[in-house]
Amino acid sequence: MPDLLLEFFSEEIPARMQARAAEDLKKLVTDKLVAAGLTYDGAKAFATPRRLALAVAGIPVRQPDIKDEKKGPRVGAPEQAIAGFLKGAGLTSIDQAKVQPDKKGDFYVAVIDKPGRPAIEVIAGIVPEVAKAFPWPKAMRWGEASGKPGALNWVRPLHSIVAMFGPETEEPDVVPFTVGDVAAGDTTYGHRFLSPAPIRVKRLDDYMAKLDAAKVVVDPARRAQMILTDAKTLAFAQGFELVEDEGLLAEVAGLVEWPVVLMGSFDKVFLSIPEEVIRATIRNNQKCFVVRDPQTAKLTNKFILTANIEASDGGAAIVAGNERVIRARLSDAKFFYETDLKTRLEDRLPKFSQIVFHEKLGTQAERIGRIVKLASVISEVMENQQQIGQRHYQGSSARYLNNVQRAAQISKADLLTEMVAEFPELQGLIGRYYAEAQGEDEAVAHAIEDHYKPKGPDDLVPADPVSVAVALADKIDILVGFWMIDEKPTGSKDPYALRRAALGVIRLLLESKLRLSLVSVFDAQAINVDSSFEQLARERGAKQGGLYTVAIGHGAVPWAGKQVRKNSVDLLAFFADRLKVQLREQGARHDLVDAVFALEGQDDLVLIVRRIEALAKFLDTDDGKNLLAGTKRAANILRIEEKKDNASYSGAPDASLLQLPEEKELARAIGAAKAEADQAVKREDFASAMTAMSKLRPHVDAFFEKVTVNVDDGKLRANRLRLLNEIREATRTVADFSKIEGS
Repeated sequence: MPDLLLEFFSEEIPARMQARAAEDLKKLVTDKLVAAGLTYDGAKAFATPRRLALAVAGIPVRQPDIKDEKKGPRVGAPEQAIAGFLKGAGLTSIDQAKVQPDKKGDFYVAVIDKPGRPAIEVIAGIVPEVAKAFPWPKAMRWGEASGKPGALNWVRPLHSIVAMFGPETEEPDVVPFTVGDVAAGDTTYGHRFLSPAPIRVKRLDDYMAKLDAAKVVVDPARRAQMILTDAKTLAFAQGFELVEDEGLLAEVAGLVEWPVVLMGSFDKVFLSIPEEVIRATIRNNQKCFVVRDPQTAKLTNKFILTANIEASDGGAAIVAGNERVIRARLSDAKFFYETDLKTRLEDRLPKFSQIVFHEKLGTQAERIGRIVKLASVISEVMENQQQIGQRHYQGSSARYLNNVQRAAQISKADLLTEMVAEFPELQGLIGRYYAEAQGEDEAVAHAIEDHYKPKGPDDLVPADPVSVAVALADKIDILVGFWMIDEKPTGSKDPYALRRAALGVIRLLLESKLRLSLVSVFDAQAINVDSSFEQLARERGAKQGGLYTVAIGHGAVPWAGKQVRKNSVDLLAFFADRLKVQLREQGARHDLVDAVFALEGQDDLVLIVRRIEALAKFLDTDDGKNLLAGTKRAANILRIEEKKDNASYSGAPDASLLQLPEEKELARAIGAAKAEADQAVKREDFASAMTAMSKLRPHVDAFFEKVTVNVDDGKLRANRLRLLNEIREATRTVADFSKIEGS
């Protein structure tokens, strides 16, 4: 089977575009090959700062021959219709068509043989189409042709194209096509400075070997590995340890074709600024790695850079140039850091009243006020549940609550610092450093950094109670606020990262085992977002004895306006979906989440997960599986009969109409099991609740074996249907079994 080798050689491909461009080239070409009937054995794409390449192995020599049928007019149709059919089908006589019967009569059908074309001809048509429509994020035109219609758009000026096709055992052919004013050929070029001469290539192994000799490493994965290995070796040889950075490594590998690793240094005076600032400065400005002392784990005044050339002076000039830039950037960072320290965090807060967070959600100052208020309430719930003051603050609850309010108040202050303006990715962390410098409590300082966490599924969850309270308040405020103004995630769009915020709340609650009524929290924060709802709540509360305060953590459901409640319930459903994602990644079943969330008043995530875990264990037993089957059978019968009768069979069955021993025993067992399960649920002993439900299993089995539901006696039939409904209602003590997949 022949192989295809493609290369587009251009002026420059930005590092950030290379990986995506390589995948796009592979997908676009191979999709078109398959659509044309040319399957293949494998494909691999490559990218360097100057070239985009693709190798496709095992392509057939030609397309398969195919037969195509074209339906024509009915037999006996007018001559004009027949003539049009013959012309469209490429026939010279109607005798060349066959007659095919149909429900509406006999029709002419033309059988058209389409011989396959040579693969090289097909490829010659495919590649220009791909090149002209290539999805570069940014592209340009150049030269005299740039003003003409249909001029080529490419990331940078295209210099040459390699397109070779043929089997390994034979001399490959150049695929004949032109893109723009560049004709495909067999010639590429080596390293811009070290080996710029033209190179003739044949197939992939030849291409790789010759470019390697010309100081070009085509495979980005190999370049990255070379950089990593050489950097670690160089650091070790100097008694240091490389601080690895996967993202930076990928970026640097996209900046060079022939990586040469060198080490530079900077003045030790800069080690007085935070290590993260040093690393961000060196990384962002010069794409260099930092190194640390393996004994102390602290950064040293060394850095590692990756050059794209083997310099005659051993890289001395390159190192010196990088040192000059890094010295200047670190000087700026040191100035920003020292300037920031002259202003206390709380003194920056007044400026937030002039900064709009969102036009519909007020200023940053108003948002901070809401976070302080909600964090305070959450901290009280945590204190009541977990006796935090006694365990963390030498018995001082007041100190804990004060720390929460203080951390919430200044948590965003570092957004107005010079350092965060320069390095936005360091927000929170810089706040922690400044809080420590001005003598804040350690818990307050760490909460400023940690309240943004967890930032993703792999990020650590804060454990300190102050951090947990502020992190929850921050995320819940942003979720409730955007829900109220109907700025919810849609499809793949989530501009405010609300899915991440919800997952953060879920992980914070579950890992801290904090019992929180989410609907109550959402209602309370909705009132904080829009104080007009508070007046509505007051008016409603006056009619109900003056109660309008939200009792967070006690399951109380306040009235705060119909729209507030609708938003809260809708937001809870969003959390249910996020919880499914979270639990599914841990191996749990999404249908069990639905089964528990379907129960009224289920908005305590800690309890929900405990219910789900107990339910999963129960359904893994024979009793659980059989009870599920019996419950579903009862539900199916009820659904059919209620629809047929246009009636509901809710309510307790009439004991006097229970005739057979099996239905009497089932009624007795349901009452006993429900009472036992109710008590277990009140104790939050869900395993015992499941055990109580399991006692129904033999009675449900016996009922279906011995009792006929649809009897002629209408009263008896209705009573037995109510008994089936009792099975459904009893199991709802622990979960809605109708939501569970399976038998």
